[in-house]
Amino acid sequence: MEELNSLSSKALQDLKLVKAALKKGDQQAYASLMGRYRDSVYFMLLKMVGNKDDADDLTIEAFGKAFKRLEQYTPNFAFSTWLFKIATNNCIDFIRKKKNNTFSIDKPYENDEGGEMNMALRSDFLDPEETMQQKQKIAMMHDVVEKLKPRYRQLVEMRYFEELSYEEIGQKLELPIGTVKAQLFRARELLLNIMKHSEGKF
Repeated sequence: MEELNSLSSKALQDLKLVKAALKKGDQQAYASLMGRYRDSVYFMLLKMVGNKDDADDLTIEAFGKAFKRLEQYTPNFAFSTWLFKIATNNCIDFIRKKKNNTFSIDKPYENDEGGEMNMALRSDFLDPEETMQQKQKIAMMHDVVEKLKPRYRQLVEMRYFEELSYEEIGQKLELPIGTVKAQLFRARELLLNIMKHSEGKF
């Protein structure tokens, strides 16, 4: 295992957490990985986008993508290097879409075939037909959210329908911001799985 010899002690600890997460589905291992790198990923993304809410959302997306692809990680290099690459690439895509005016409040989610599905919540300057389509999408989104467990449903409704900040959600639910973000990440994963099974509707 020559590649392991090149890893730092911190990277080796990360590797143990990755193995625990994969083999046992250890939620504490996922939480530990997120806790070790959440702040550094967030501040890197904040420098890139210059907006705290965008950086918050992109941080959660980065961990979501990393955890979803965890089986693809190999110890040829540190987990942190791999994670930062995922976060950076995701952020570059976000910036590119924003510059091309194709970005909206709708956050695109990549499906297994590489296509995109959207959580359409709001949009400005719509014509009557688009307004009707938007209302239908919002209604469908509410239907999807209703399928979540109560605690996840509440988080999604507060974040995306009521448009509350992470701090406001934490205060209302009396939860640490880190817990709010971690549970919202899980809620997004569950939503994505539901949407994949209803792909023709979104």
